[in-house]
Amino acid sequence: MRRPADPKAGSQVPPHAGAPEVPAAASPHGDALFRSLFSAYPDCLLVVDGAGTVVLCNEPACTMLGYPQSELVGLPVEILVPDAVRDRHAGFRHAYGKAPQPRPMGTQMELAARRKDGSEVMVEIALSPLNVQGQPLVVAAIRDVAAYPRMQQALQRARYSERLAEFGRLVADARDPHPVLDQVPLIAAEVLEADVVMVFLLERDGRGLRVASGVGMVPGEEIGTLLPYAPAATPGLVLSQGRPLTVEDYRLEHRFPVPPAYLEAGLTSGLAVPISDRGRLIGALSVRWRRRRHPGDDERRFLVSLASLLAASLQRVESEDALNHAQRLESIGHLSGGIAHDFNNLLTVIQGNLQVLAEHGPLVDDAQGQTLVGAALRAARRGAELTRKLLAFSRRQVLQPSDVDVGAMLDALADMLRRTLDQKIRIDVETDPDCPPVLVDPVQLESALLNIAINSRDAMPDGGTLCLRARPCASLPQAPLGEASASADDDEGFVAISVADSGTGMSEDVLERALEPFFTTKEPGRGTGLGLSTAYGFARQSRGTLSIDSAPGSGTTVTLYIPRSSGAATPLARADVAPSELPNGIRVLLVEDDADVRSVISNFLRALGCQVETAASAEHAVRTHATTPSFDLLLTDISLGPGMRGPELAAILSGRDPALGILLMSGFPEELLDADRHAPIEWELLTKPCSREELAAAMAKALAARRGSPDH
Repeated sequence: MRRPADPKAGSQVPPHAGAPEVPAAASPHGDALFRSLFSAYPDCLLVVDGAGTVVLCNEPACTMLGYPQSELVGLPVEILVPDAVRDRHAGFRHAYGKAPQPRPMGTQMELAARRKDGSEVMVEIALSPLNVQGQPLVVAAIRDVAAYPRMQQALQRARYSERLAEFGRLVADARDPHPVLDQVPLIAAEVLEADVVMVFLLERDGRGLRVASGVGMVPGEEIGTLLPYAPAATPGLVLSQGRPLTVEDYRLEHRFPVPPAYLEAGLTSGLAVPISDRGRLIGALSVRWRRRRHPGDDERRFLVSLASLLAASLQRVESEDALNHAQRLESIGHLSGGIAHDFNNLLTVIQGNLQVLAEHGPLVDDAQGQTLVGAALRAARRGAELTRKLLAFSRRQVLQPSDVDVGAMLDALADMLRRTLDQKIRIDVETDPDCPPVLVDPVQLESALLNIAINSRDAMPDGGTLCLRARPCASLPQAPLGEASASADDDEGFVAISVADSGTGMSEDVLERALEPFFTTKEPGRGTGLGLSTAYGFARQSRGTLSIDSAPGSGTTVTLYIPRSSGAATPLARADVAPSELPNGIRVLLVEDDADVRSVISNFLRALGCQVETAASAEHAVRTHATTPSFDLLLTDISLGPGMRGPELAAILSGRDPALGILLMSGFPEELLDADRHAPIEWELLTKPCSREELAAAMAKALAARRGSPDH
């Protein structure tokens, strides 16, 4: 280290000295007193003569500088000066010898002494001139700066910071959590000089703590061991309290039962801190010593920081996995939505032609032909239902939310399940007396609950209990799959609607994939794997979410969180409303770019007694409308290929003829969702594929809206 070129600075660290001659004292007892004081002095003492040679040293000097007394005495003091300032030190020493005066410690100069092994130690030096029998001497009192309590604390903090910075770099670079988990106990054991360090991570179900990593383990806490989560015992106590726990002596501990293995291993003191991920406790980091320790604030802060970095690493890996999972599922959603239009057009052609074929003359009285056509129609409807479920998962279905009395729905659903499920399954309903109505599509909610109940039935082949519950709740749980939680307005809240069974439960691997489309543990042919995924998509589209709580042998609880409504609940409509009868001779302008679909819809319309003009594009329809007598109804697909779209066409023609009924249709529900948000309320929407009866009902609504509008 460098020091200022101060002529008063005097000699740097006086070297090792064990003088052959001790300077005489003035009194008869001076020699003995001098030697006693010299030896007892706690700091390093060196006596240096005018030539810069060490003539006397005490034991602390030998210890600090690494020389035996026999070597230290007689050495030039410059040997004890760092190489960087050695050449200048002789000049400082000579200048001090010409004008010697006491120089106390604490002059804030950066001084260093060189040990025998070449290492350096930061020191402070006090110089005192001494004249014994005419011989000028200098007494140098040397103190290791690290011996100061504050300096020791500062150095320790610097060491903590350095190791945390190193670990932080590892966390930033690591994509695999296992090296990070392995490093945490090693770092804590080294820095805190601990005998045992353990990392415990809470299981997903919250019922156990797994030993994730550790050093110096005690019996019963080997890596991979699953310990029951006991809030009254360590490390469960740390998690239940959510704050650090210090143990000064396990033998005197009374807050929790100390495992006998701790005492048998000779452990005396301990410190444990929670591992927290965004406010959620996920584990504990525990440090133990065999010697008695009283960990201070610095140790606690270091351990908390180490635990926080570990949590950040685990959270990032979990988030990246969840994001990748969510992106895969979102890709399925985009794929299903993207093919829906074309697939539904195909199904429209298949279903429509089968329906026409079933009513065709030669087949009317052909029993076998009717059976075959009926089977084909049922298969086509299953294909349409499969597409609908995929669209429900991707949150692209058209919902018609209304205020629903959850209690009434669960009672009705329970009655239906009691009639249809195995009699060995007991069905209970528990509805909170204060449960408010929800704002939801009642048909889709009932369908989602029914799908979940069927899964529960399959998980209880030997019977059991199925419980339908509903209760109000203030907020949503963490959304699965790494998605941001949906939320209702702050003053709305949610209703948690649960289906709980006492069945076989799910393993962790199955639970992680439970919401994936087409994932199923059932035998081939017994399930599509779309029940839970469509329920989840429906809940998310309804501005809620879905959670699953399950473990092997402990049953499964699936909970839908649906926004509550501020209005009164609407009675459940169980029966389909019969469409109004269409009068004969309705004039319809049909616009559809797919020739096969156009042919099927035309046949439906003519069978309904309509007069039909067709167009393959919006531009063609504009010209037809301009040259043909007025129409009663415009029936147009939303997506018409290149050029003008269906809603634009409808706006132009309704502008020309306000009496024109508008019916938009699409096989792509996202188009219907967009049209539902932006189209006038009197425009009706129809989803493809559709039957002739569904088409007639939609036409009746569109015509009724036209006739009932203020313009007519």
